[in-house]
Amino acid sequence: MPYLIDRFTQRGVGQQIREDGPKDHMVKAGTPTMGGIAIILGMVLGYLAAHGNLGEGFTRDGLLLVSLAILTGFTGFLDDFIKIRNRRSLGLTKAGKFSMQFLIALAFAIAAHYWAHVPTEITFDRESSFNIQLGTVGWIVFATLVVVGASNAVNLTDGLDGLAAGSSIFSFATFAILGYWQFRHFPIYKVPHTLDEAIVSVSMVGALAGFLWWNAPPAKIFMGDTGSLAIGATLGGLALVMQLDLLLVILAGLFVIETLSVIAQVFSFRVFHKRVLRMAPIHHHFELLGWPETTVLIRLWILAALFTALGLGVFYADFLSLGTTTLR
Repeated sequence: MPYLIDRFTQRGVGQQIREDGPKDHMVKAGTPTMGGIAIILGMVLGYLAAHGNLGEGFTRDGLLLVSLAILTGFTGFLDDFIKIRNRRSLGLTKAGKFSMQFLIALAFAIAAHYWAHVPTEITFDRESSFNIQLGTVGWIVFATLVVVGASNAVNLTDGLDGLAAGSSIFSFATFAILGYWQFRHFPIYKVPHTLDEAIVSVSMVGALAGFLWWNAPPAKIFMGDTGSLAIGATLGGLALVMQLDLLLVILAGLFVIETLSVIAQVFSFRVFHKRVLRMAPIHHHFELLGWPETTVLIRLWILAALFTALGLGVFYADFLSLGTTTLR
């Protein structure tokens, strides 16, 4: 990170700030961006190092997740690069950016089903009493929307120093725990390769922690779309291949709230010509209410932690109801 910060500072690779955003953010203009490059590189190196140390073979699920992070990160890189080159806060067109995200997510969904053999039902976990069978086409459509939606949800949340990175650490750490739990109790969950998925999760936690050291307020570098799109897509991909589809809504609860705040703001303004928030996403609303940025950050971190704790509770409660019976 120090190397990237120095190089980007020398080359003028700085963040462009929205003119309609909180005025306090204008001082952040010019802060080096595209720190997501280091996040993705750290995740990949961590994944490779773990395999070298454990002697475990690579799995299709793990390789798909790493590829998804790299490809969506490249989409974000293009968006960041255009912003920097044109020195404005707008990068790729909405249509261009969404098209790239959609194609990558669609390719992931198809490969996950036909190559990695992920089932076509959605559930809170593999052996949950609640599951919905979608069929091949339905699941591919669903998986594509999950990846695109999760990617954009983290992107919307990335508006305060350390918010997206810190909140994502809670989610990935929880996926690591759940992946290892599924691995240790394979007779119950029957989900293959979850140890490799836990390795992906742990690798992302390490990469995000290293980034957060320099992204904590006041940020020395931003992740940019390079990081946020990759982080969100990987979260969505993990939920799909680990067959924790519906649990993602809880584990990523903060990102869901941030996304819903934008949807509510746009809907209200277009239909009723009124804003429900002073500014969307909701973290900016709290800033405009007079909350200091660090207060907003820490309170939203707490909220993210509570969501992941709730998700763990739901998962473990299901284990107690199904797992103990199966083990007997």
